[in-house]
Amino acid sequence: MSIMEKISQVYDHATCLFSTQEVESALDAMALKIHEALSDKNPVVLCVMVGGLVPLGNLLPRLDFPLEVDYIHATRYQGEITGGQLHWKVKPRLDITGRTVLVVDDILDGGLTLAAILTELKSMGADAVYSAVLVDKQGSRVENGLTEADFVGLEVENHYIFGYGMDYNEYLRNAPGIFVVSPEHE
Repeated sequence: MSIMEKISQVYDHATCLFSTQEVESALDAMALKIHEALSDKNPVVLCVMVGGLVPLGNLLPRLDFPLEVDYIHATRYQGEITGGQLHWKVKPRLDITGRTVLVVDDILDGGLTLAAILTELKSMGADAVYSAVLVDKQGSRVENGLTEADFVGLEVENHYIFGYGMDYNEYLRNAPGIFVVSPEHE
């Protein structure tokens, strides 16, 4: 079976958990909360690549206040199955010293990588660091992981999901909604 056939099969057997309309409504609500908290802070909004690309791209037009945008790329995996120390592929190019920073990612799962990113940004001199995730995967936290994000769009149980930036083997980030992978494909 080719990779294209496998990905098509995964998509065909997946269950839609949140429709595009439900995700858009969640993004609206999330943007209102971010606006209330940060609209007077001149924040630097950092996209965590690659998963944060779709959530941030959909969130930005909803944030009607002065802000700067940059991206970061960090991993704890470096080709391994289990994570180790945080490795920066791309650090922020903007100077975050004394700034309020909002880190946007697709999902809060175990929380170790996002916790490490937030800690590192604070050590780079950020005045305040906030986190925003489209999806909070409940019941999946690990020891020393970030326990909760400051801004959350949707909550899900501990399922393998894809869509709106979240991937299945690097595919299906562009799925129109958020889908649960069927058990045979987990």
